[in-house]
Amino acid sequence: MLLAIPALARADLPPEIERMLAAHKIPPTDVSVLVEEVDAREPALSHLAAEPRSPASVMKTITTWSALEILGPAYTWPTEVYFLGDFDGRKLDGSLLLKGYGDPYLVEEELWKMLRALRRSGLEEIGGDLVLDDSFFDPSDEPEPGAFDGQPYRTYNVVPSALMMNFKAVTFQFLVDPARPRVRVVTDPVLDNLKIRNSLELVDGACGGYNNGVEFSHANADTLAEVVLDGKFSRRCAGYTMNRTALQHDTYDFGLFRALWREVGGKFDGKLRKGTAPDGEQPALVWRSHPLGEVIRSINKNSNNVMTRDLVYTLGAELGAAPGTREKGLAAIRLFLAQRGIDVSSLSMQNGAGLSRDERASAQLLVDVLRAAYRSPFAPEFLASLSLGGIDGTTRGRFHRDNEVLMHVKTGRLDHVSALAGYVHADSGKTYVLAVIMNSEDAHRGPGQELEEAVVRWVQARP
Repeated sequence: MLLAIPALARADLPPEIERMLAAHKIPPTDVSVLVEEVDAREPALSHLAAEPRSPASVMKTITTWSALEILGPAYTWPTEVYFLGDFDGRKLDGSLLLKGYGDPYLVEEELWKMLRALRRSGLEEIGGDLVLDDSFFDPSDEPEPGAFDGQPYRTYNVVPSALMMNFKAVTFQFLVDPARPRVRVVTDPVLDNLKIRNSLELVDGACGGYNNGVEFSHANADTLAEVVLDGKFSRRCAGYTMNRTALQHDTYDFGLFRALWREVGGKFDGKLRKGTAPDGEQPALVWRSHPLGEVIRSINKNSNNVMTRDLVYTLGAELGAAPGTREKGLAAIRLFLAQRGIDVSSLSMQNGAGLSRDERASAQLLVDVLRAAYRSPFAPEFLASLSLGGIDGTTRGRFHRDNEVLMHVKTGRLDHVSALAGYVHADSGKTYVLAVIMNSEDAHRGPGQELEEAVVRWVQARP
């Protein structure tokens, strides 16, 4: 039995939207829609706008705007390098320590540039070990990587780390060997502490199937040091690429450091150790990340869950003292929103990225946040982080109309969830802020996008 919903909370949806819902047999009670002109007080369309629903990755707009306001667009993350021993200008007679502060974009090329800077300082040979300090974050209360969907090796499930390199991702490329009847496997990066047991069978037949027939697992789930590849791969496949996690954070960092240090001409034969940076000593090098104003572009345009979760921990460490934790970060976001006068009664956050079955936000909350962001001095940085409809990011290929910039939006999708929120520039020249959420059976299979596109068309055509 459905609960009665106050009349003011509901609205007669435009006929084209009602027809679309009816065609998919989706109850209007499974949908929230709120459309407001950015400079108007009354909504142009409001339907169950106060209902808490799963917004999927649209939740990232709340996290990124909060971080932008709290930390500022010029905020950067340091990565510190310490010499634990005597340095004669060429050789370090001791160990090298790396201390991370949560840089969410310490990708392979950034680490390579950092190591090049070390080489320019004169360092050629490291006589001791590599010591890693990731104590700035405490992810001990994080669920296991596979807790969300049973896919522990998917890159979107990577647990936060203060010293996360390259999202802990390994790209596996599968190719038919032209010289031998086998499937050749190439990885990027090439890590000499990662073993690959290639048991793939080369077969005839059509190219296709789940992961093109590749079955991915680990021989030892505790160390994640040996990947097992099974299954049947067709000769007709021109090639196939998958991204997976294949090591723990520290062993991945060690393997990547060792490979790139050799690449820049350095010498190192030491081992991996965990430790903490020495108190009172100055680092030999401080590497600065890209500024937050740029980082949130990668988060929102590409819907990067791992970077978002690291951002939550950064907020926790900066506002609640180190070590940063998930709870400290989420509390900082809620407090910030409340201080801005935004009603957070519908907000339930688990990781701030929307990668959760339990996160909730109303369309009203999303619009309130977007309206506040639009009026912020940092509005240009925030809007630039959103996907340009039909042009880039997660809406590339959608809402396309002669390369005209029609909207800045964030999308979200989980099983049975589809959502969209952002700014739509109507043909009239007016700008609208909107949020559309569908939590309904098979919403992610197409009906959710149809609803979002129907609402956008309705907004664009408003006189």
